[in-house]
Amino acid sequence: MNRILIVRLGALGDIVHAVPAAAALRRAFPSARLDWLVAAKHRAMLDLVPVIDRRIVIGAGAASYVDAVRELRRSRYDVALDLQGLIKSAVLARSSGAPRVIGFASGHLREPLARLFYTEAHEPPEGGHVVWKNLSMLGALGITAARAEFPLDDVLSEAARQVGEQTGGRYALLNPGAAWPNKRWPPARFGALAAGLRDRHGLTSVVLWGPGEQALGDEVVLASDGAAVLSPRTSIADLVALARGAALMVSGDTGPTHIAAAVGTPIVAIFGPTRPARNGPWSPADLSVSRDQVCQCHHLRRCRLATMCLMDIQVEEVGAAVDRRLAAGAASV
Repeated sequence: MNRILIVRLGALGDIVHAVPAAAALRRAFPSARLDWLVAAKHRAMLDLVPVIDRRIVIGAGAASYVDAVRELRRSRYDVALDLQGLIKSAVLARSSGAPRVIGFASGHLREPLARLFYTEAHEPPEGGHVVWKNLSMLGALGITAARAEFPLDDVLSEAARQVGEQTGGRYALLNPGAAWPNKRWPPARFGALAAGLRDRHGLTSVVLWGPGEQALGDEVVLASDGAAVLSPRTSIADLVALARGAALMVSGDTGPTHIAAAVGTPIVAIFGPTRPARNGPWSPADLSVSRDQVCQCHHLRRCRLATMCLMDIQVEEVGAAVDRRLAAGAASV
């Protein structure tokens, strides 16, 4: 196996979940060329993954699509692995010209018609985390991974330096934002949690925010009774560095959570419309506070009910999970 293509365009957390597959491929084929086709907005995450030889970026619009396909076909891959499961990603994998195009069986695809573009369909084990689902596809290449590895470069971060100085080097990360509205726990509750982290554990809380989320972060700080500070503006590399230095992260099902899990940060995750067994932190020591079993809007971006199930999760319940998680010590990755 000399030339391998991974197709996983996005989103951020899903790309993190696919990194162990790239690591396992590199271990199995140390001399092979390993490329990854990724959406432009998520290129920065892959820039931190040293086992990748080349990141082929696809932007919006037909011209970018055509350019990407031309680049793929020039590379003459032996195999293309579609870890996305959409018609778009399957078409791109097939357009690479690789004689073997491997994807998941129809029942495991978000868009089942994607199966038409694969030469081989892999049936992953039922249940389990998506990290292991991705790794299971490598069985088609004779690879069995005993553990999930997340090779991420350690980079200098001005944001992490500032946070270290501001907090004395001991802090928790709170991440109130999420792309889906029904994944967002209320900022007032994050603020109350920050006060508890200070009073019970002596931790300053650093509130993360992304594009369009600064006001949300400000709400958490305002509700924290002085226990939380707003993080500086952060890049993906900054998030990795901040997560590596954190004593704890509390967040919903979103990209920064999965970055923190990848570097072994202790995590308490707050889940509503998605299932922590599939998408949550994968360390056995990490905890998820979830309403998965009663949620009526699984995998929908907006809740169909008058009150989100996430609203049923109280500060005391999350605080108790935090106490247990901190008592358990560091995660193993």
